Formats: sequence, structure tokens, C-alpha cells
Amino acid sequence: MLNVLFPFAGGIGLFLIGMMLLSSGLVAFAGGALQKALIRFTGTPWKAFASGAVLTALAQSSTATTVTLIGFVSAGLITFTQAIGVVIGASLGNTATGWIIAGLGLKINLGFYTLPFIGAGALLKLLVSGRWGELGTAIAGFGILFLGLDTMQDGMQGLSSVLDLAQLPSGGFGASLLIMLIGLIMTAILQSSTAAVATTLTAVHAGAINFDQAAAVVVGASIGTTLTSALATIGGTIYAKRTALAYILFNLGAGLIAVLLLPGLLYLAQSLARHLGLEAGALGLAAFHSLFIGLGVALFMPLINPFARSIARMLPEREGDYARHLDATLLNVPEVALGASQRAVHEIIERVFLVYQQVLAMERPAALKHDMLRVRGALEQAFDFVTRIPASADDDKLNRRRVAQLHAIDHLMRLCSRLNEPVAEQADFNGRELSPAARRCRDILALAGEGLAGRLEKGWVEQVGRDAAALAELSRQVRHDILQDTGPGRNGAAEALCKADAFRWLERGANHVWRISHYAADDFGLARERA
Repeated sequence: MLNVLFPFAGGIGLFLIGMMLLSSGLVAFAGGALQKALIRFTGTPWKAFASGAVLTALAQSSTATTVTLIGFVSAGLITFTQAIGVVIGASLGNTATGWIIAGLGLKINLGFYTLPFIGAGALLKLLVSGRWGELGTAIAGFGILFLGLDTMQDGMQGLSSVLDLAQLPSGGFGASLLIMLIGLIMTAILQSSTAAVATTLTAVHAGAINFDQAAAVVVGASIGTTLTSALATIGGTIYAKRTALAYILFNLGAGLIAVLLLPGLLYLAQSLARHLGLEAGALGLAAFHSLFIGLGVALFMPLINPFARSIARMLPEREGDYARHLDATLLNVPEVALGASQRAVHEIIERVFLVYQQVLAMERPAALKHDMLRVRGALEQAFDFVTRIPASADDDKLNRRRVAQLHAIDHLMRLCSRLNEPVAEQADFNGRELSPAARRCRDILALAGEGLAGRLEKGWVEQVGRDAAALAELSRQVRHDILQDTGPGRNGAAEALCKADAFRWLERGANHVWRISHYAADDFGLARERA
């Protein structure tokens, strides 16, 4: 018994390791090209669908595509509707591996012929660093994948003589649901629907299970593949959860179609295999997999916009969630991660500047302190996120953007603290003495806001700096005059200090606005320069 189980279990392990090495190596070798292609070719839902299908077939992992996609949606680089198109395409692209295994892997002893790939890939990984070393990882993974498939096939031949898997329930709706559950559990354990499908294809090829049973296992594996994406969203952003839910609902829908139409789909798949001159076993099963996913595509894609709106209603966006773009999965792509943090920082700037304007206008919102605490929490998350973005020794522009964002966040934190100071509550900014300085401060805020929104010509940052410097000079002069005018019959000491503190508060607030504008504009300019 052990001489049967050990090769089978080892074959599954080799297949999984090979697939992981192939997927991670290809993605790392691409150096972000796959991710950039995903962003570039998702203009419409159908383009997004095609991108998801092609990239998943290339990367040999729907999980790699969907996890990367979740980060891009969180960063706001693609819309949620486009993301749904990609995940639907990823589901179809995931069926490509089944065709490769059924068409080549089970007919030719590819494990023997790919042994040199393992040696060549390992040597390349050991001798060369960087992207070409990652290509070596992918090449070695390719060889190990087919070596595992051959080992698993040998184990399955022996297993079929020991265990009569064909005695599992067959025929009827209840039996199909039970076997679907087996496929789902297999995928959950293996953490790969591709491995579960490969095992099923091998079992069909060895005659261990019949075609109907194998089809139900494949349906269960298709549903089970969504578990990895669901787990990846735990503690993630609202966009991550929406994308995972869309992936789960699509695969559930396609699986339900397959169960309800199973007899007809099986007949169609076998007829298609005969018409194309294919054997009814493994290749017929690969055709069945693509067929029921294709039916799901035909059903969901025309309704993609209502589908997206329904999911958005199920998982509504929380108001004031300024850190919603900061998805940890983006940290592997520094340029995209900086784009996400930039978007978060700019939203926070807009909110802080608005609150500052309200304080200067003596409107002081009742929830000011609570709002600033929430903003400060988002700033702390943003600071932590940016510090975790890997610095690059050979990319000065990226490093400058990273440092600029950290400086902007630092000044935003300081400005938030000032908005909560007692001076902000006690000063009369509409009074005769403070109103000229407060008006200048409001003008500085308005100029900075317009500039950061991209509505001003070049040079606005320097103008903000000059206006802040002029306000600082006015503040120093007025504070000097106030302190000179203290004494019997004139300003009392406490009154003079309060007025001086108010002018100093305005001066330092304007300085923070200038520094925030400087660093945020520098970050935005560098981002535009890279585009």
C-alpha cells in the first residue's frame, strides 16, 4: 500500500512545488511587466476579461492574477468593473493548464524530457542574480511540474488497483454534489485548483474514476479555488473584499450552471471531443472544464455593470476610510505601491485643508477632534505603509518619491496636532487684529488646494512659499508690537500672550501647508515624469 501512496503523494508535492516555482519565477522575471500589462489592457470589461485570461494562462496561476488584481483595485489603478472582467477571465485562463496536461503531459513522458530543464534552471538560479536568476527558477519549476505529473501518474496506476475509486457515487444530483464537495476539499487542502484538476485528469487517464465523477470533481475544484483569494482578503481593504466576493460568486454561478446542466454539458463535451478527434477521457474533461466556465462567462459578462453594483451594495464603502487604498499586496510592486499611498495622502490633504479652512472661518465642526483622530490614524497607517515599500539602489526617482511622501505625512501629522490645540478653539480669527493674518492663511490654503488639484500653472508652490514667508514676517512684527504694548492701562500679560500665540499658530500652520504642498507636488511631479 505504501509503495502506491508514497509515489502518488510525492507526485502531488512535486507538481505543487513546480507550479509555485514556475508561477513565482515568471512573475518575478517579468519585473512588473505582467502587472503593467494588466493595468494597460483593461480599458473595457471585455479587454479586462481578455487580459485576465491571457495573464493567468501565462502565469499558470489564477491566484497570482487575482491577488495582484486586488492590490490594483485598492490602489484605484483600475475600476471595480474592470476587476470583475479580469477575475472572470482568470477563471477561464485557469483551464489552460488542463489542456496542456491532457494534451501532452499524460501522453508523453515529459518528466523524463524535462529533467534537463531542472538542472539548467537550478544552475541559472545559482550562477546568475536578478531577473535572469528568477527565469532559472521558472525553468526549474517547469521541469519539476511535469516530473511530479509523471510520478503522480505512476502512483495513480497503482492506486487504481488497490482502491476502487469508481465505487464512489455516480449519477443523480445528490451524487454529483457529494463528489463536487470532494473536489472542493481537495482544492482547499492542496491550495491549488490546478493540482486538483491535474490529479483528476490523471485519475481519468488511469481509469480510476469514470468521466461523470471526474467532471463533478472539476466543478468542485473550480469553486474551491476561490478560497485562496478569500483568505487573502482577511484584514484587507473593502476593494479586496469586493473583488474576492465577485470571484467567489462567479465561480459559484458557473459551478451551479454545471451542476444543473451536467448531463447536457457532459454529452456536449464528449461530442465536441469526438468531433475534434480527441479521446473522450482527459481531453474531454479539459473541454468540459472550459465549456462550463465559458457558459458562466456568457452569462455574467453582459451583466457585468449590474453585477458590480450589486456587490458594491453588499459591501458598502465606509465613509472617511482614508487608508482604503493601502493594500499590503502592493508592496511587491514599489511603483504601484507609491501610487496608492500618493492617492491616500492627497485625499487626506484635501480633508485636512478643508478642516483648516473651517477653523479659520470660525465654523469649528463639532466632530473636529474625532475627525482629526481618524485622520491621524490614517496618516500613521500611510507612514507605516510607505516605510515598508522597498527602497531601490538603482532608482533615484522612486526613492525621492518615497522620501517626499514621508515628509508630507510628517507635516500633515503636525498640522493635525495644531488643529486640535486650544488656540484653535479660543482665538477670534474674525476679530480686528487676527482677521488680516487669518485671511492670508485662507488664501494660502486655497492656492495650495488649487495647485495640488492640478488647476494651476507651474510655480504655484513657490508662490505658496512666498506667501507663507510673508505671513511669518507679519506674525513676527505683530507679536513684537503686541508684547511692546503690554503694561498698566494697556494689554494685560495674559491677553498679550493669547494674541501672540494665535499669530504664531497661524504662522506655523501656513508653514506646514507650504511644506506639505512642496513635498506632495514633488511626489506628483516625479510620478508624472515616470509615466
